Formats: sequence, structure tokens, C-alpha cells
Amino acid sequence: MTTLIPVILSGGAGTRLWPLSRELMPKQLLKLTGERTLLQDTALRLGVPPVVVCNVEHRFVVAEQLREVGLEPRAVVIEPVGRNTAPAAAVAALILTDSDPDGLMLLMPSDHLIGDVPAFHKALESAIPLAEAGRLVTFGIQPTNPNTGYGYIKRGKALDGGFEVERFVEKPDLATAETYVASGDYTWNSGIFLLPVRLFLDELSRHAPGMAESCKAAIDQGRSDLFFFRLDDKAFAAIAGQSIDYAVMEKSDKVAVVPVEMGWSDIGSWSALWQESGRDLDGNAIQGDVLALESSGCYLRSQGRLVAAVGVKDLVVIATDDAVLVADKARDQEVKAVVEALKREGRPEATQGTRGWRPWGWYQTVEQGERFKVKHIHVDPGAKLSLQKHWHRSEHWVVVRGTALVTCGDNTFVLRENESTFIPAGTNHRLENPGKVPLRLIEVQSGEYVGEDDIVRIEDDYGR
Repeated sequence: MTTLIPVILSGGAGTRLWPLSRELMPKQLLKLTGERTLLQDTALRLGVPPVVVCNVEHRFVVAEQLREVGLEPRAVVIEPVGRNTAPAAAVAALILTDSDPDGLMLLMPSDHLIGDVPAFHKALESAIPLAEAGRLVTFGIQPTNPNTGYGYIKRGKALDGGFEVERFVEKPDLATAETYVASGDYTWNSGIFLLPVRLFLDELSRHAPGMAESCKAAIDQGRSDLFFFRLDDKAFAAIAGQSIDYAVMEKSDKVAVVPVEMGWSDIGSWSALWQESGRDLDGNAIQGDVLALESSGCYLRSQGRLVAAVGVKDLVVIATDDAVLVADKARDQEVKAVVEALKREGRPEATQGTRGWRPWGWYQTVEQGERFKVKHIHVDPGAKLSLQKHWHRSEHWVVVRGTALVTCGDNTFVLRENESTFIPAGTNHRLENPGKVPLRLIEVQSGEYVGEDDIVRIEDDYGR
């Protein structure tokens, strides 16, 4: 039987669902509609170890989230810079040529929602024979409205299990989209593809000469890093960024489309997330500590603090611990303009929240001011931070849960709950969790500078 390998593309800048989604923690890594993240749901659709292509900032979170659902990734490939979907797909295909040159790779964005997974599996069953017969297969979503936020695919001649693709169409204006939907000949472009590895690379070489060779150079000059594979920075950065649609699918004469209704959404806006969420009798989608009085049609979400809404209609209100968004639901596509404005002002809220993810766990900034910062630190069982020192700050540690193994200068000792220690500036130190439960502590930093870049790593298990 032909080998089927899921390939998950986990890029994204995290702008359209700001402030919940940020560049350093984009929407695929968040629990938006249930108990699992979009990445986890994507990986579980086939339930076999995937190849994941992601950026360097997300690598540890990606690996950990897959392990949480019992999937050890087949490979995690790190892109030094984003170059769109065609180079990412090419890298995955080239890696698979060593083990499964005749396999089929199911290329999936990590941030899409599929509500009817059995329908997706049924469409996949129709797509596999087409791919085995020499087709690059895309999945077309039966449109439910004249949406101008999606690309469209026009069906051509009928095939056994699908259709030839007559043409791909970029995002249309409303009048054009209305004619597409009324004709019944068009589907939305889902961005999900079933691609024979060898055929895809052949078509890539034919229609985007040089891209496959450049991607191969990035692999050949790359290196293994723990359980990741890092593409070579210089070689990959030299590749022109192109989407797989533009580089191959729109130009190839070997493309087929399988139409499917599977409760699909790319969750591309707050209104799309409202549409996919459970709602009360007034049409409000509510998450977190929210009180809504005489309000309707709203998406109201809090990550901690109480949000009270009175007499409002069709609003999006998102409260995180460092930002609050209030927007007309009909204008939620303009949220990215907020992010752009914040970036111009050099505001950290544009790209990061108060929680920072690390290979050993996470930290969250609780409070900061002139010459001080307070953090909540979570260290996973068995994990440890690098042996390090800071030139400009001292640290006070108070253990609130678990057991800490502390190195401070020439001394190593254990701290338990309600015990504390002091780390002077310039002193080599390390924090470890030798226990079987998460270690949590409060860290108070004080000194002339408390930025994250005041760190000298002396030993590090994570190659940083």
C-alpha cells in the first residue's frame, strides 16, 4: 500500500486574532474552540507521526504539543525565515525522498478547523486513487456564502472521485464571488493538498526551476539540533518566497480537485471564530470570566480579569493580561492594522504576550517597573535551565510548588515549597526540577537592567 505521510505547515504571524494570537504564539498553538490546540487537532486527523515545518521560535512548543497528544513527530524542520508554502513543501518532499520517494504527502496548514473529520477522511479516500494515478490533488470546500476572503477553484472535466481543475482564482470582489457561488462550478481553495512526493518535485522543477535545488542545498548544509533539523540559514534565506498555489498548482496540468463539505474554516478572523463557537440565546460566544447583560451577537473572551458587557451588539471584546481589544465584528479584518501600528511604535505587545515559552517550560511576567521585574516560572518535571549568569541583576527565588535543585556558585542545594534563595549578580547559577510534578516559583529580579538579553549561558542542554 502507498505510504501516507502528514506534513504540517506551522508558520503564521499571529496578527488576525490579536491580542490572543501573537507572532511568538500564533493561533495554531492556542486552544480556540476546544480542549486541544489547532495544531494538535490537525495532527490527530490521521493520528500518525507527522513531518512539521515551523520557525525557530515555535519549535519546542510544537514538539511538546504533539507529545501531549501522544504523537512523536517524524521530523520537525526549522525554517530560519518564512518563505511561504512552496519552499516548505519542497523541503518536506526532499526529506521524504530518502525514506518514501513513492509516498503521498498530505500537506495541511496547522491552523485550520475541520468540524467533520469523517467527511474529510471520506474525501481523502477519493483523493488517494487520483494521486496514485499521477495527480496533484487539492481539496475544494463547497462554498456556503460568497466569501471574498478565500481563493476559488473552478471545476473542469469529471474524474473518478473528483474533477480536473480548470483554473485557480485569487480572492474575488463580492459581485464576482456571488457569480461563482451561483454557478455551482466553484469551490473554496482549502490550502490542503495530497501530493505524490516524486511527482510534486518533478512539477516543482518544471514550473519553478531552481527552487528544489535551493531547498536541497538548505538541507545538505543544514544540521540536526536535538530532535530538530535546522535548515541552513543562508541557503534558505536566498530562496524566493512563493505559495505552492502560485509556484506549482496554478501552472500544472496534472491537478485534480476533490470537493468536500467538512465544516472547514481557516479561523481567519474573530467573526469566523464567533461563527464556529457555541453561542447563548442572544448569539453571544463567551469564553472566560465574562458577564453579558442585554448584549447580543458578540464574541467576548477574557483570559483572567472580569469582562462586563452591557447593552452592546456585534462587538468583539478580547481581554488578555496585557491588552484589550474592542472592535466592531464587521471590521475585524482590520485588527492587523492595530498590530502594524504597534510595531511602528516599537510596542512589545505587537509580537509577544507576557508568557514566554522555553524548552524547559515557561515564564510569565507578573509585574515590572524601573529596576525590577517579577516572574512566575514553571519548570517541567526533569527539566533544567541553562547554567548562566547575569551581569546587571540579582534574583530572589521563592518556591511555591514542587522541588528545586539549585546551583549557585560552587554550591548545589535543594529548595522545597515556601523556601527561598538569593542569586547575586555575576554568579553562575542553574535551576532544575528533579521531581515528578511541575516546579513553580516566583522570581524577583532587581538591578540596573532586567531585560531578557542580560544572560550569559555557560552550559545549555538545548544548544542555545
